[in-house]
Amino acid sequence: MNAPANAPILRIEGLTKHFGGLTAVDDVTLEFAPGRLHAIIGPNGAGKTTLFNLISGFLPSDSGRVFFAGREITGLKPHRISRLGIARTLQVKSVFHQLSVADNLWITAQAQRGVLNPFRSTTSYRETCEKVERVLEQLGLAALANQQAGTLSHGDIALLEIGMAISAEPKLLLLDEPICGMSPAETARTVAKIRELAQTIEIVLIEHDMEVVFEIADDITVMAQGAILASGSPQAIAADERVREAYLGRAEDEDYIEEPVRA
Repeated sequence: MNAPANAPILRIEGLTKHFGGLTAVDDVTLEFAPGRLHAIIGPNGAGKTTLFNLISGFLPSDSGRVFFAGREITGLKPHRISRLGIARTLQVKSVFHQLSVADNLWITAQAQRGVLNPFRSTTSYRETCEKVERVLEQLGLAALANQQAGTLSHGDIALLEIGMAISAEPKLLLLDEPICGMSPAETARTVAKIRELAQTIEIVLIEHDMEVVFEIADDITVMAQGAILASGSPQAIAADERVREAYLGRAEDEDYIEEPVRA
């Protein structure tokens, strides 16, 4: 049975994860509306990446439930969750450095289709090759198709990893700090691509660059010490005194950050 069109693409109920005496994710309940780019922010150690790991099956939860497109996915293995339509990128970029950009995309695209036949030429997998060409064009990487991935700039590696994720044709894309370490030019290019992808794929991202978050997010959730501190529109989050004190800092603090001014 398909979920209603306006139903949350992702729903989390009471999700909790302990590591010894540390509660990394603390009874998190959250819904992600379809058609809205959702950002998760918070200081280091707030539980953001652990939350992604629980959603994508990389870690088992201690309690709570996860629903994707109306179906419960709690406890499923990562490969099963991936096949249902959730893809993710990692905080530490993960590509095959010795292979070309095109080969990286080919491997991940073909993996979604099943086991490789060692007696078939890679060029005979027509649909996979066509998908690789589309992704290369979509992300502006066509000119780098034959370049070894390990020689790419930081920004191009990030785009390649996003390309590897969308090669699986996901319904939901989880991006873990996609902008981290980029130059201003690389940031602008990657933000533009994320905006573009959000027109056709549901996206939830973790990001520390507050200017980027306020620029592209429709909804923002703030985490602190494993729990949800606040959730709402960028304007509501910027005006929330709890967020200012616990994350953004008070006005007199050296690291105070105001909501970026929009052009």
